[in-house]
Formats: sequence, structure tokens, C-alpha cells
Amino acid sequence: MASIADYYAGKSVLITGATGFMGKVLVEKLLRSCPHVRALYLLVRPKAGQSMQERVSDMMKCKLFDRVREDNPDFHQKIVPISSELIQPGLAIGPEDKETLTSCINIIFHCAATIRFDEPLKHALQLNVMATQQLISLAQQMPHLQAFIHISTAYANCNRRHIDDIIYPPPVEPKKLIDSLEWMEDSIVRDITPRLIGDHPNTYTYTKALAECVVQKESSKLSIAIIRPSIVGASWQEPFPGWIDNFNGPSGVFIAAGKGILRTMRANNDAVADLIPVDVVINLTLAAGWYTAVHRSTRPKAALVYNCTTGGINPFHWGEIEHHVMSSFKRNPLEQAFRRPNANITSNYLMNQYWILVSHRFPALLYDLYLRLSGQKPQMMRIFNRLHKAIGLLEYFSSQDWEWNSENMNMLMSHLSPEDRKTFNFDVRQLNWPEYIENYCIGTKKYVLNEDMSDIPAARQHLRKLRNIRYTFNTLLLVFIWRVFIARSQMARNIWYFVVSLCFKFLSYFRASSTLTN
Repeated sequence: MASIADYYAGKSVLITGATGFMGKVLVEKLLRSCPHVRALYLLVRPKAGQSMQERVSDMMKCKLFDRVREDNPDFHQKIVPISSELIQPGLAIGPEDKETLTSCINIIFHCAATIRFDEPLKHALQLNVMATQQLISLAQQMPHLQAFIHISTAYANCNRRHIDDIIYPPPVEPKKLIDSLEWMEDSIVRDITPRLIGDHPNTYTYTKALAECVVQKESSKLSIAIIRPSIVGASWQEPFPGWIDNFNGPSGVFIAAGKGILRTMRANNDAVADLIPVDVVINLTLAAGWYTAVHRSTRPKAALVYNCTTGGINPFHWGEIEHHVMSSFKRNPLEQAFRRPNANITSNYLMNQYWILVSHRFPALLYDLYLRLSGQKPQMMRIFNRLHKAIGLLEYFSSQDWEWNSENMNMLMSHLSPEDRKTFNFDVRQLNWPEYIENYCIGTKKYVLNEDMSDIPAARQHLRKLRNIRYTFNTLLLVFIWRVFIARSQMARNIWYFVVSLCFKFLSYFRASSTLTN
């Protein structure tokens, strides 16, 4: 059986979502570890005043591609951008481009999706379900296609506690839902969304569950596989440790904690934080593409599903993440922190609300008052409101556990040669969590915030300054409380003197005991 790199040699690959986080890593890995791949066709749409070519050009300038650039400075010649709009009929692919794709594509990686948890249902359906339908229709016109790999999410069936490597019945027939919502106004759809999604926490997981059923139902003539990653985080090993380029998911939480903005978060300390490094997901995806293609003649009727998770194999908990994130940012602080990093996780709703009031809203009001008095525009309350919204959307996933079956992932690993296991490593048993979290935090500093590691001494000095400010403020607050409440009340003074006398008696007893012992 050919190795993974040998299989991809000479192949033409179609990738959706290539300019997204996972898509970039997939493109980089293919170019670096499968250098003889024939061409990568990327479906890209113009965005924010940038043409399709400009978006791809900017992507290739990213630091992520440094290793590829060193090995092959002309790697960009293998990248072929195709103008496309996934929510338009026919994916808005031109006739010539369509003819090119149908005549040469050997494998499809469908990574494109909206990952916003609060996406309006109609738009989420368009991107996550209807676009998948149209891509499958296009795939069925490709005579040389050998594999169709669909990227889903491990939380597509999060309304179940135990999730096997299978496609579950959909919460509703996708076509019926699409037809029903087509004539409805957006306001009506918004009002009925909670009832439609039922026990799903958001439109993202709901539409991802529907998309899996679409892939299974409409791809009887295709060799398909579904990859279900859990919470995708920074890279573990490739192309270098800690690479991350966005604020999504845990990255934004880590940065907010490192900046001293996030002080409390509602989560279960003992719940498994099912983070999965992005390079693990991509290695598994490429291996699944290889396995699906080389076994297409004996493929099963149902799509192979790969739950790409860590919780059941190498668990790590939210309480442990809190400890290691705080420790990392104290060793390698972010620049211009708002306060010293000191976030705490609690599962108690009332306690969380108390700390939000004391540690979030009150300091934000004070800082905004300072900004107003200094003639600047207040901003901290707006930042905290956005943070609370983001944390609220994550709360469902940080407060409970799931169990995922990983039999197919283990099966795939057993089919890899020793060399492929090294090159396309997705064995999360080898993952050292404290080291990974350290690299993750450093990655947010270097690649998301673009901060220079040489400025760490200055950042540490800034933290010491914040510590001194805190001590000074607490001292002044104590003096104020004394003057206002204790010094003016005889009863308060009596209680104060009683407490102080008890402390002195305890110290005297302790000293006497120590003397007798000696």
C-alpha cells in the first residue's frame, strides 16, 4: 500500500474554507509533507474589499508558510484559486472553472462552515447544509474523484452524552426544514429558532448535525469520510508549536485572561476540556483522505466517521487549564495588561455573578470614568459586554462532559506505516498538556497579538507596577473603611479591638509554646 505522501503525489485537490484557520493548516501541510501533489484548487470568495487573488496572496505571506517557503519558494504555483460563493446557486463557480474542476479533481476536503454559535438559523443553514449539498452535487460530476472528506464537529450530537463513530438520525429532515424556512421572514425564523433547534445549544451544532445527514444521504456514489474535531486549538507540533491566528474559542478566553480582563468564568473545574490541536485534526484528515481513497473499492455503505477528540484518550480538565494558563501568562506576560492575570473558574452561578460585578463591571466603570475625565472615549464596558457574551456561548461546553468513541481513529492509526505515523501524527496519547498550554499561550502572544518576545522584561515590569497599584488601592480602601465605618462606631471599635486582642493572644501563646518546646 502506498504511503500517504505517495498517494497524494500527482493528485489534484479541491479545498473549501482554505483561508480559514483549519484550511490554512491543511494547505500548508499538504504542500510541505506531500510536495509532489499536483495542484490545490481553493474555492475562495472576494471579501472586505479584497479580490480572490489578494486573499490567497495574503494567506501565503503568513508566517504559517515559512517552512514551506524555505523548502520550495515556488510553492504558490501549485495553488489555484477559484472564485466561488458557497451560498449562491451552483456555488457561483463559472462554467470554465467548473469544467476544470470536474475534469481533474481527485479528492475534496470540505472545511468551509460558519462557526459562529449565534449565527441566524437561515444563514447557518445556507453555509453549513445547503452549501454542502451543492458541493456534493458538484462532486458527483467528477469522474476522477476518489474521496470526499467532510469536516464536521464532535459536538454535532452534543445532545447525547455518549457519541459513537456513526451518523445519527437528524433532528429534522433537512430538505423539509429548508423548504419551510425559505418563505419565512427573518424575524419569524429568529423567534422560532429556539423551538426548532430543541436540545441543541446553538445553530452551529444543529446545522452541523443536519449537514452530516446530507453527506450520508446524498453521497451514495461517493467514497466519503467525516471528521469530527472537538474544540480546535493552536498547533501542537506543526509547522511549529503554538501557531494560532484567531480569537475564536479558547484563544480569546486565554488572551482575555492574560490581559487581566477576564477574572471569572463559569465552568466545571472537573469537566474535561476537550481541546484538540489543529495539526492533529489536519493529520487525521489527510490520513482519512488517503485511507478512504485507497479502500474505495471495498468501502462500506455508510461513511466512516472519525471522532477526533482527546477526552477519552488523554483527558485534561478546565481546572487544570486555568492553572497552567495563569502560570504561563505570569512567566510570559502580555503587553499592556489591564490587570494582573488572575482568572478563576467556578460552577456556582451566584458566585460567578458576584465576581462579574466586583471584578469586571466595577473596574470597567472606574476605568471608563477615567477615560471620560481625560477626554478619551470610554471602551471597557463595551469590551466586557462582548466578553460576557462570548463566555456565555462557551458555558454549555465548559460545564459538562461527553464520551466519544475513538475506534475508527485507532483503526486508521493501525493502518499507518511507522514513517506515516511520524509525518502525520495524530496520536494524542503523546500530548503533554502543560507544555502544550504553555506553547498555546505564547502562540497567542506571538501570532495573534503580534507581540515581540524580547519585550517580556518590560511586560513583567508592567505587571509589577499593576501589583503595586493594587496594593496601594487596597491600603487606601482599608483606611477609608476604617475612617467611615469603624472609627465612628463604638460597637465597631469594640469588635475590632476584640479581634486584634485575640490575634495578639494567639501570637503570645504560639511564642510561649515555641519557647517551651525549645
